[in-house]
Amino acid sequence: MSFNTSLSGINAANADLNVTANNIANVNTAGFKESRAEFADLFSSTAYGLSRNAIGSGVRLSNVAQQFSQGNIDPTGRNLDIAIDGEGFFTLSANGARVYSRAGNFQTDANGYVVNPDGARLQVFAPNASGDGFDVGRLTDLQLLTTTSPPRATGTVDMMVSLPGNAAQPTAAPFDPADPNSYNASSGGTTVYDSLGVGHVQTSYFVKTANANEWQVYNFVDGAQVGGPATLQFSSGGQLVSPSPAQIALPAYTPGTGAAPMNLTVDLGGSTQFGEAFALRDIRQDGYAAGKLNEISISPDGVVFARYSNGADVPLGQIALTTFVNPQGLQPQGNNLWAETYASGSPRTGAPDTADFGQLQSGALEASTVDLTEQLVNMITAQRNFQANAQMISTQDQVTQTIINIR
Repeated sequence: MSFNTSLSGINAANADLNVTANNIANVNTAGFKESRAEFADLFSSTAYGLSRNAIGSGVRLSNVAQQFSQGNIDPTGRNLDIAIDGEGFFTLSANGARVYSRAGNFQTDANGYVVNPDGARLQVFAPNASGDGFDVGRLTDLQLLTTTSPPRATGTVDMMVSLPGNAAQPTAAPFDPADPNSYNASSGGTTVYDSLGVGHVQTSYFVKTANANEWQVYNFVDGAQVGGPATLQFSSGGQLVSPSPAQIALPAYTPGTGAAPMNLTVDLGGSTQFGEAFALRDIRQDGYAAGKLNEISISPDGVVFARYSNGADVPLGQIALTTFVNPQGLQPQGNNLWAETYASGSPRTGAPDTADFGQLQSGALEASTVDLTEQLVNMITAQRNFQANAQMISTQDQVTQTIINIR
């Protein structure tokens, strides 16, 4: 009996050493969570229970408990390295089976899918068909686009100008863009794009009329006038009062590139008639040419953007995080993966930085939670426990030998 009790102690100490050894072996494993050996005492009992003077029968390993504490976040500078700061697991698909991980060292496979080193695909919420938000009811594999970003035809030219309040009529008439004496100021030209992404130059010319606080605007694209002049009317305080809203819709302009007709609107919102000099305070347009992929970026709330050279940001999906009521009930699968079990409870999946889900940090990895100093102390303690139980067996052997030698 006593031999078995000490033997159980040796087995427990050996299990403790094994758990410590595994922790130390994974001190540099990204996303690794240290484990702790937990033990329970043993008592032999009968159908009538234990007597008051019952002596224990030893010890057993009751659980190897994973400790899901937050690891340090170490910057790496690589965009597809992602760390979770807070609660949650990355949701992955391994040949159709759902698995979970805290290790964010992702890469792309031959087909552009974002995978972990074991080939499990990272799951994201797919963008809505409207392009507004994400479908949080549907998970899909994250695939990085490597194609060229299509162009976008310009629809609006936002122009904010300040016209001189003391301007006089031009000395030359009628208006001629080739004669600077026939107009007071021009926008200088801005590049607008047709449906094929070809750039064209749009220019607005401002001509003071004989009427107080009144101007005419002539609009040209590639040197060709588009529509007739539009009239601007300012108040005595210099505010633009007509047209209202301050938009000039130009007739369709057909470029010579084979692209669709361009339907431009010049928005002069915020323009004023102040001072003694013309000032172009702001000019923007909403089109762009075709672009090539520059980089992939990931926001703290998990939105994966493809950024193109033309300035377009295309959302490819929103990384899905999953939490469990009892993370210690998850079943380790190896390769930094866990699987759902009955003990873990049902998975709850959501977007990062919402509810109790953590934020994401791109260009960083969560370090192992193993504290090497603590593990070395645990190793010494387990070693002493092993030696003590071994010494107990030696002592019991001596006692037994003494009894056998009694004559």
